[in-house]
Amino acid sequence: MYGTVVRTEQLTPQLVRVVLGGEGLADFADPQFADSYVNAFFLPAGADYAPPFEDEATRELPREQRPYPRRYTLRSWDPQTREMTIDFVVHGEVGYAGRWALHARPGDRLQLRGPAGDYSPPTEADGVLLVGDESALPAIAACAEQVGAGIPVRAVVEVEDAAGEVELTSPGDLEVTYVHRSSAGDEDALTRLLADTVAALPRLDGVVSAFVHGEAESIRAVGHALRDGGLASPDHLSLSPYWRRGLTDEEWRSVKRDWVRALQSELA
Repeated sequence: MYGTVVRTEQLTPQLVRVVLGGEGLADFADPQFADSYVNAFFLPAGADYAPPFEDEATRELPREQRPYPRRYTLRSWDPQTREMTIDFVVHGEVGYAGRWALHARPGDRLQLRGPAGDYSPPTEADGVLLVGDESALPAIAACAEQVGAGIPVRAVVEVEDAAGEVELTSPGDLEVTYVHRSSAGDEDALTRLLADTVAALPRLDGVVSAFVHGEAESIRAVGHALRDGGLASPDHLSLSPYWRRGLTDEEWRSVKRDWVRALQSELA
C-alpha cells in the first residue's frame, strides 16, 4: 500500500501536514480508532527503488539499504475523497521522516503498512484527559473530536512556544492548556512540565479516561502523577512513549519494549 502526496501545509514551525491519496490507497479501510496509525517507510539516501515496492524484497537488502519504518497516527481519513492526512513533527533536516515531510511535493509517494489502532474515548467515561507533546498532537486532536457531546475534556499539550499551538475542537466541553518548553528551565523541570500541569488541574468527576502519549520520561512523570493523585481510572489509562529525549529513533526502538514493561511495573 502507498499514498501519493496531494498537498502539504506547514501548520506550525514544528508540524507539517501531508495529505495522501491516489490509487495506492484504494483498499485502505480505517479501523476508526482515535489513534489509528500506519507504518510509513522512508528510503535511505541513494536507494535504487521507490514506492510501491514489496516489503519482503527489501528485507533481503543490506541493512543500510533498507527503508526506515516509522509509525504515524492518522490525523484523519476522508472516506469520500479517500484522502489520508498525517501530521509530521519536523526538526529541520534531522530525521528521515521529518525531512521527507518537509520536502514532500504533490506526486511524491510514501510506502505504508496498516492500519491499526488501540484507543478511542470510551462511551462510559464521565471525563477525558488528553496529555502529550507535538508527537501526540494528531492523536489528541482526533480523540477530542470523538468525545461525546457535553463530556468534559481536558487537554494538556507541550509545545516549544506559542507558535506551536494549534486550535483543537470537540463536541465535548473542551478546555485546552498549552505549556511551553522554552520557558521550562532545566531538564528536570522540562520532564515535570506536563505532570505538574496535570496535577494542578481541577479534578474531573466519575470515570476518567486518560490518553497520555509522547516523550518517554515526561509520560512516566504524568503516569505517576495520575496514579498518586487518583486523577484517572486505572482501567481507562492509555500510556505510550513515542520517543525518548537523548536517543535516536533506532536507539529508542531497541530499548522501548523493556522500558514500557518497567513502567507498567512501576504503576501497577
